[in-house]
Amino acid sequence: EVQVVESGGGLVQAGGSLRLSCVASGFTFDDYAIGWFRQAPGKEREGVSCVSNSDGSTYYRDSVKGRFIISSDNAKNTVYLQMNSLKPEDTAVYYCAADRLVQDFNPGYYCSGYGLGNPTWGQGTQVTVSS
Repeated sequence: EVQVVESGGGLVQAGGSLRLSCVASGFTFDDYAIGWFRQAPGKEREGVSCVSNSDGSTYYRDSVKGRFIISSDNAKNTVYLQMNSLKPEDTAVYYCAADRLVQDFNPGYYCSGYGLGNPTWGQGTQVTVSS
């Protein structure tokens, strides 16, 4: 069974850091893209950062550039999202999604949501940033 499991969320003060993990199983890790998406109360889901596990290409939405870092550890079948300098507006449920890579994969398009194919979603992990 294709599966991804998120962990690492929690409650932090503004300016703090968290590292989220997305552990994958049931598929060939290098053949997939992984995206981090988030959804805050009353808002639509938005792509945060996405990566190709094959060539390592990445995308970050403008609001997290310079603060967040996505990385893939292929040996552990895990994608991390290191979140630094957290702001209250980062508060959301964070989800990871896994999709088979396509030949002309573009991580920005994938992170827009329109590039999602037949995604496998994790259960989500809550990130709360206090003022």
